[in-house]
Amino acid sequence: MVARSDKMKTSRTAGGIGRTVSLLGGETVVQAKVCNALDAHELLLRGLPVGALEHLASKAEVLKERDALNRAIGMSLTTLRRRKAKIAPPRLSVDQGSRCWRVAKIFAHAIDVIGSEEAAGAWMTKPAIGLENRKPVDLLATYPGMELVEQYLTQIEYGVYI
Repeated sequence: MVARSDKMKTSRTAGGIGRTVSLLGGETVVQAKVCNALDAHELLLRGLPVGALEHLASKAEVLKERDALNRAIGMSLTTLRRRKAKIAPPRLSVDQGSRCWRVAKIFAHAIDVIGSEEAAGAWMTKPAIGLENRKPVDLLATYPGMELVEQYLTQIEYGVYI
């Protein structure tokens, strides 16, 4: 029971932000030290570097399937690469960066709850009973869908999922 309590603290506090930043490539890629939500807010206002989205896509293989990245972030991998080649320094818009951050946060939460990047990625692509048999990855296209996935992960984490 103690270990579960520690795990929940990690995913909800600085550890959750740390895992999110790690999925985005760490301080080197995001080009900032992000210790709390206010730091994340400031980073997103400045524009999240395109490399952070590339790093997330490399860690969350599920985002490479079909048009998952385009639906979740609003940018395809092809557009991402083209933008990186044309713009210096290449940064995402505030909206795209915010969506990217939220997807990374959800994926980090899934890793904490499910157990590994591979298992979390597989979970994201399977219909979930608690999401009315929708795939979590398909719900990342909208903020309400993202909230549903986050709530469902929390239900699983606490053992109260349907």
